[in-house]
Amino acid sequence: MMRKVVLRSIASCSKLLQPTSAPATRQLSYGLSPSLLRVRSPSATLFAQRNLFIQVQETPNPLSLKFLPGEKILDVPGRTYDFTSATGAKQSPLAIQLFRVQGVTGVFFGEDFIAITKGSEEDDWAVMKPNIFATIMDYIQSGKPVISDEQTLESQPSDTTILPEDDDVVAMIKELLESRIKPMVQEDGGDVLYMGYDDGVVKLKLQGACTGCPSSSVTLKSGIKNMMQFYVPEIKDVIEVKTEADELVERELEKFEIRTKQRKTPE
Repeated sequence: MMRKVVLRSIASCSKLLQPTSAPATRQLSYGLSPSLLRVRSPSATLFAQRNLFIQVQETPNPLSLKFLPGEKILDVPGRTYDFTSATGAKQSPLAIQLFRVQGVTGVFFGEDFIAITKGSEEDDWAVMKPNIFATIMDYIQSGKPVISDEQTLESQPSDTTILPEDDDVVAMIKELLESRIKPMVQEDGGDVLYMGYDDGVVKLKLQGACTGCPSSSVTLKSGIKNMMQFYVPEIKDVIEVKTEADELVERELEKFEIRTKQRKTPE
């Protein structure tokens, strides 16, 4: 019989706090308090006049912003889509249009938000946002689906679907990801995918705003790893699977952090 886990909360990508209760209770409490920024540009006024007001939320990744149009983006709760190039976004006409905005290098769809990643610090959000706003607004008001043939895609197993061949440990890992970890990471404009389990090592891939995020390593080691080991002692480590695009984002973030520190250093 599969062991059952009772989960209370999980650390998010933006801020990791120490557990607030005694270890004996097996209850972990972590905080997440992103700031919500309301758009004050002329474009925002236009949105309000058309009964669509897009809010912008910062993410832990300085190269990513989360856009919330106040309407459902995807029909199925919990499902996400991550696009890192226009050529790989053929199933989403909206993503293709967003990639046409100068500076956009990543488009991530959550249930009720769109996370946009820019290529570098030199790409100015003040210049990009009006075009992003207009693209999202026009597409949503067109009534077209964000993902073409979404019903067919939804019929395919997700990364956390428990398969007949999954053993007890893998099933528990997938349950942890689906029920607690994914929802919290998605609040930060990203997602985490199960990529495999081998000899005590869980392989995960971060998506959206969490890709290359400065706090992603902390999220994996201090948040996800600790939580998984707490409930599944068989787990020895949790590692991130990275693509070439992920490594490119990380390099840009490293440059961003270096320039930020240089500005703060007194001459």
